[in-house]
Amino acid sequence: MDKPADIADLLAIMARLRDRDSGCPWDIEQDFASIAAYTIEEAYEVADAIDRNDLDHLKDELGDLLLQVVFHAQMAREQGAFDFGDVVAAICDKMTRRHPHVFAAQGCANAAGGRMPGAAADASVEDAEAQTREWEAQKQRERQAAGDDDISALAGISRGMPEWQRAVKLQARAARVGFDWPGTDPVIAKLHEEIEEVRVEFARGDVEANRERLQDEIGDILFVCANLARHAKVDVGAALRHANLKFERRFRSMESLAAGEGTRLAQLPLEQQDAYWDRAKRIERGQE
Repeated sequence: MDKPADIADLLAIMARLRDRDSGCPWDIEQDFASIAAYTIEEAYEVADAIDRNDLDHLKDELGDLLLQVVFHAQMAREQGAFDFGDVVAAICDKMTRRHPHVFAAQGCANAAGGRMPGAAADASVEDAEAQTREWEAQKQRERQAAGDDDISALAGISRGMPEWQRAVKLQARAARVGFDWPGTDPVIAKLHEEIEEVRVEFARGDVEANRERLQDEIGDILFVCANLARHAKVDVGAALRHANLKFERRFRSMESLAAGEGTRLAQLPLEQQDAYWDRAKRIERGQE
């Protein structure tokens, strides 16, 4: 392209790909359900690029994620439901409506050309935590205005998000009404309690017959771990990604060490594999 690309170019490309007569067979046969998994995957690719501080890849991954938005918007346009412009208008309206401390005080109009509903001209927030509380309060007002009569503190938490993220959301919402541990010590104590309950279940002997109870108890451990991360202000997803990367890095180091000595991990007993693991840790820490 001679001129810089803009969103109109991408919209035109997607419309062409979905053209029933001359488009791409794969793109044509997709629907919202079949594309949903790709949308989630691309969001994780963005998170991975950020985690690696790889800005070149971040640019590409953000493009892939944007393509997913355009793909969904094109399918909706074909059905007469909405189009990309409606998506942009909706998010512009939402962002101005939920930030009255930024826009209302300046007399800012919303995306539809009117004044933002419910936004006070003197609206203000003290800090990011206060803004988070106001954001949630505004979401609740919007749900009620739309006729949602669920008044629970847990209302509106999507069941489509990753379960670890949903666990933190549930806990944070409960904490806003005072249902929370006062610090990390009782959370750690609860974690020990849940681990003991799992140990008891394993001690019963028949794992297959006891699988449902084990699932329940292990789920409790994971839920408490998410709560511990929340109290520590640690992102659970980032913590697990770092743990996965650390394991992968050390395991690959083990494989390299074994190969350098003319063997393969799969040929070694666990005791020797553990020895390579310990060496990989020492090397990583600069102790060898």
